[in-house]
Amino acid sequence: MSTPRSIRFETGVTQRLSSYVARHPGLSASSVAARLVDEGLRMDEHPGVVFRDGAAGRRAGLVAGPDVWEVVRAVRSARAAEPDLDETALLAMLATHTGLPPAVLRIAVGYWSAYPDEVEALIAHADDLEVRGLAQQAKVDSLLR
Repeated sequence: MSTPRSIRFETGVTQRLSSYVARHPGLSASSVAARLVDEGLRMDEHPGVVFRDGAAGRRAGLVAGPDVWEVVRAVRSARAAEPDLDETALLAMLATHTGLPPAVLRIAVGYWSAYPDEVEALIAHADDLEVRGLAQQAKVDSLLR
């Protein structure tokens, strides 16, 4: 549920907001402002996280790195493959395989901890696309035989 708020923006901010809305049909100034405030607060809570647009929609990512959901998917996969590793060893293994320092991996895990439904939905979407892609590839392979 949303709560109405009266916010005063400087003229330049209002102009940039209007320009953004004009370039993104279907969005309102109110929805854009609310989204950007929410994202700004999340980035303040989780330094190292940014938000970006893409085929999967707007999502959390790591500065100059992959999306948070991609890191979390790798963490879950590593944990399933190596259930006996302690946290430090697991992060060291992931750092070796991903090239991301353990501190950056922790940022992604921290964001996941705070917003699990959002991250899990992106992972489920990616898993679904992967399954559909593999099924399509199997069809193509069978036609080529």
